[in-house]
Amino acid sequence: MAAKAIMIQGTMSNAGKSLLTGGLLRVMRQDGFRAAPFKSQNMALNSFITEEGLEMGRAQVMQAEAAGIRPSVRMNPILLKPTGDTGSQVIVNGEIRGNMAARDYFRYKKELVPDIMRAYESLAEEYDILVLEGAGSPAEINLKTDDIVNMGMARLAKAPVLLVGDIDRGGVFAQLVGTIALLSGEERAMVKGTIINKFRGDKTILDPGIAMLEEKIHIPTVGVIPYLSVDIDDEDSLTERFDRKGVGGLLDIVVVRLPRISNFTDFKPFEAMDGVNVRYVSSAGQLGAPDLIFLPGTKNTMEDLLWMRQNGLEAAVLKAAAMGTLVMGICGGFQMLGETLSDPYGVEAGGWIRGMGLLPMDTVFEKQKTRTQTKGVFRQVEGGFSGLSGVSFHGYEIHMGISTLKGDGAPLTVLADSGQAEGAFSGNVCGTYVHGIFDREEAARAALGILCRRKGLSEEAVGAFDLEAYKERQYDLLADAVRQNMDMEAVYRILEAGI
Repeated sequence: MAAKAIMIQGTMSNAGKSLLTGGLLRVMRQDGFRAAPFKSQNMALNSFITEEGLEMGRAQVMQAEAAGIRPSVRMNPILLKPTGDTGSQVIVNGEIRGNMAARDYFRYKKELVPDIMRAYESLAEEYDILVLEGAGSPAEINLKTDDIVNMGMARLAKAPVLLVGDIDRGGVFAQLVGTIALLSGEERAMVKGTIINKFRGDKTILDPGIAMLEEKIHIPTVGVIPYLSVDIDDEDSLTERFDRKGVGGLLDIVVVRLPRISNFTDFKPFEAMDGVNVRYVSSAGQLGAPDLIFLPGTKNTMEDLLWMRQNGLEAAVLKAAAMGTLVMGICGGFQMLGETLSDPYGVEAGGWIRGMGLLPMDTVFEKQKTRTQTKGVFRQVEGGFSGLSGVSFHGYEIHMGISTLKGDGAPLTVLADSGQAEGAFSGNVCGTYVHGIFDREEAARAALGILCRRKGLSEEAVGAFDLEAYKERQYDLLADAVRQNMDMEAVYRILEAGI
């Protein structure tokens, strides 16, 4: 029998759709259902590579983890990865279709409905419940034509809709009433409940407003969710972790907040450790004197390196490296550390630029994207990162460039499946193409051991850490909050009734 479906839509971006979808999935798992997430179209730079080597949005990976199931690219059949302000790389069922300007994609997207429905129907055959997530707002009247992610998808899936408003940013009643007012009669009939999210304070003060809201729109409010402090992966630039100041810790780790930063989940293990501050900086003045500087992944390495060059961050990082600070690049950040970057096929902006010159290598951007899960071991590393020697890791690669070491360049890792050497190190600088390289405790602990020894600290000072156990606790805390603050009986009734 095909799965029942329910859909979470929001009055705006960052209303909390992804988190609430994950919370509902966790509750349903606890209640004994086989449940799975589905988002027909996701725009995000924070992506993931499945076991099959296919690319999907990281938010649906989080939701699959919450549901206790293996991530599948079918959960996010269309992924848009912005390449600039007006265009994106279009990925369909994990494979690149090409780069498109926004206007061209708007005309093209309706052709993707068969791809979307094949993915959806395949999931519906395997699970009891599918929890769908919309994108942005369903009331963007300029985008409603041929919609495939909000009400258009709800109609295709015959999924009743729960509409989420964000009270933390103010005007939640106007958000909900205005969104409902801009929907067609058919669309309004599909909205079966509203949720007020990110509430702080005494709910009894809110109750009169909820009564007036229900009177105006004739739709029940099924939940008032408090502002949650759970530590769960967020979406791209909307994440609040970028604003953390990170003061008072024993160890100070800086991540350069590139304009097109991607896969910042690489640093999640360090963020969750006691005694470790992880700061995201976007100017030279914010750099300070950290123990470790990370250059993260980016969707446009060359332009983000030029941004660093123009605002003084490159010079600040080079000065820190010259003074002995540890510097590590991951994927695009690794490419920046080399001597040259060239783009003969226009994969990014085209042309050639010099790199930061901290690693003896050249990078050429090729047409073919490398997409694979991988595992391996750090080679015999000398210099500042010697404490990583012999440590094993698991992760994934997702990049367009090929980097070639020159002269006395030394690889950082060796990959288990191919035996291929990868990455590079030189003194107190290293880099790798492997995302998630510190997700396993052994690798994260080895990196922290290096920092602790340099500062004369005991490794026990930052505490033990198990990322998988930590994430499971966070998902359970999220589910507890959803159970306590949402009328789950009403949600199950809405799910059962459909539209």
